[in-house]
Amino acid sequence: VQLQASGGGLVQAGGSLRLSCEVSGIIFSNADMGWYRQAPGNERELAAVITGTGRTDYGTSVKGRFTISRDNAQNTVWLQMNELKVEDTAVYYCQAVTFLKVYWGRGTLVTVSS
Repeated sequence: VQLQASGGGLVQAGGSLRLSCEVSGIIFSNADMGWYRQAPGNERELAAVITGTGRTDYGTSVKGRFTISRDNAQNTVWLQMNELKVEDTAVYYCQAVTFLKVYWGRGTLVTVSS
């Protein structure tokens, strides 16, 4: 199973980034997909999740600014991040949950400058 995340980078506060996670090795349409993030010195926290049927949920700090979406034909999940804040700076990890197994990607760094 591979989860390949990309799209991180440096952006100014107020800007936008779009993260992508391409998945292989599982039946993607059956998987619940999530984006989590971990800032230096902090625990990993939820950014957004989307079920196989498209139901979404968001962490409190990103609600209204981030949008998670998926395309089951492309085995890909995205995280559109708008109105970025300095406190959004973190390593963002893609997660897949399927048949009670949890898989993680390596993470992509997002740095938001003031």
